[in-house]
Amino acid sequence: MSRKADKEITVRMTVDVDGAPTSYGPDNSKALDFELNAHEGAKKSGAIVGYLIDKHGKPIIQGENDPAPGFYISQTGYVDINNPNVTDPRRYVNAAEINYTLLAKGAKDQGVETGDFCVVHAIKKNTTVFAIVGDTGNSSGAEGSLALLQRLGFKVKSGKSVDEDITDIVVRYFAKSNPSKLFFFNQTDLDTAAKALDLDTDFSDFH
Repeated sequence: MSRKADKEITVRMTVDVDGAPTSYGPDNSKALDFELNAHEGAKKSGAIVGYLIDKHGKPIIQGENDPAPGFYISQTGYVDINNPNVTDPRRYVNAAEINYTLLAKGAKDQGVETGDFCVVHAIKKNTTVFAIVGDTGNSSGAEGSLALLQRLGFKVKSGKSVDEDITDIVVRYFAKSNPSKLFFFNQTDLDTAAKALDLDTDFSDFH
């Protein structure tokens, strides 16, 4: 018997690129998202929450030994606990590689934490993938990483380019499913770990 979810939600999703090395930078045309979207409420007056800034409020720039020199360092709610260097872009979940969801309040109330595993299903596409809870900041859970939405089959290239509505996404959250706080640098390793947990991937009731 597969493990049942502790919380299930159905939402429409927007794209989250946080944690990707090229998510934000001084040149919007080269970044995965507009710099404005790194501010609360997507307003210039909003606090910067999408990338790291120094004590003077200036963006911290990636250096030549970082994954994307010249870009800003975008962080996520879930981090690699084995990497204490907060200015290392590799410490954060890469939205362009890893399937991640956001921590919905309803899931948090059921004991779900960042790093826990999810199973995500797109009803319209009839596709299912594994993910982790990689970020916070949207209590509805209505955001997914760029990689997640691409692997579900949606036509999306960045936070700036979405070619179709991303609706009817079912997210199943599994509380305390990653107690050792495993961190993933590639989706293959995440999939392997998730499969070993025998999580409920049966969405036949939706079809």
